[in-house]
Amino acid sequence: MPPITIYTTAWCPYCSAAKSLLKEKGAAFTEIDVERVPGARKTMVERAGGRTSVPQIFIGETHVGGCDDLYALNGAGKLEPLLAS
Repeated sequence: MPPITIYTTAWCPYCSAAKSLLKEKGAAFTEIDVERVPGARKTMVERAGGRTSVPQIFIGETHVGGCDDLYALNGAGKLEPLLAS
C-alpha cells in the first residue's frame, strides 16, 4: 500500500469523513494538521496545485483531492486499486 497523507484541521467535518473512509478501507495514513504544523498549509497548497481547502489527500504521489473526490473514487470502484498500487 502506498503512503497516504491527509492534510486536515481538527474542526473540519469533511476531514473526519475522509479519515473514516480511509480507516474503513484499512488504510493507514499520516495526518498533518495545517493549523498546528508550521509551514504545513504552504506545503499542502503547493502539492495540491493551489487548492487551499482541507482535506487534501495524497495516495503515494497521486493527488486525490478532497473528501468529495475521495468518495467519488470509492463510488467509481477506483479507490481500492489505487490503495493497492
